[in-house]
Amino acid sequence: MESLKTHIDLQRLPRHIAIIMDGNGRWAREKGQDRLYGHFHGVESVRDIVEGCAELGVEYLTLYAFSTENWDRPAYEVTGLMELLVETIRKETETLNKNNIKLHVIGDMQMLPEYAIKELNESLEMTAANTGLNLIMALSYSSRWELVRAVKQIAQDVENGKIKPELITQDTLEQYLCTSQFPDPELMVRTSGEYRISNFLLYQLAYAELYFTNTRWPDFRKENLYEAILDFQKRERRFGKTSDQLQNDLTLPAN
Repeated sequence: MESLKTHIDLQRLPRHIAIIMDGNGRWAREKGQDRLYGHFHGVESVRDIVEGCAELGVEYLTLYAFSTENWDRPAYEVTGLMELLVETIRKETETLNKNNIKLHVIGDMQMLPEYAIKELNESLEMTAANTGLNLIMALSYSSRWELVRAVKQIAQDVENGKIKPELITQDTLEQYLCTSQFPDPELMVRTSGEYRISNFLLYQLAYAELYFTNTRWPDFRKENLYEAILDFQKRERRFGKTSDQLQNDLTLPAN
């Protein structure tokens, strides 16, 4: 069977893809297993999708791995997730290096257990010189937390005389976000049939194309990724303009 990959226009790839990896628990329950079983199998999907993005030439991939709200889940699940996270990073760092993938983390890392922070910092350091795909893990992250943190930091800098309030712009705010060094996502994918953004990159997704699929995350593979990208490539991205304006922009001679 022909892969959907052959139909992708590699000149029109989304530069940054963000994914809400949803459905691990439901997938596990459907198989008569506990939730951690689903998280364990979700790691295989992470591996496959990271590989798929790197092969295509996508520059940035952000994965919503653990939200600040997830700390309220049952203790056994949180502990299991943290142990799985550390084990996975330990195992995969060598593969990331081999594939020239640079790891980044966004979120409130201070909430993570000390052993997890240590493992993450080692992996961040080991992949820091890589120049291929930027893999951004959103860990202990929520967009409202990020925005409150940014506002507090701006207020502090105003108080210290580093910023004049009247000169604060959209660009100023963006510099204080966790994602200041990355472009905004152009495509956001959520698996498992939920139609919510769930406190994920609320500011950065302002003009992203949103793609929802019923596929549970442990079943999500490269072909599902290709399907999402093909859907993205069919859409007209207007950024508030009309279709006619876009056509006019295309026909205007370059200066």
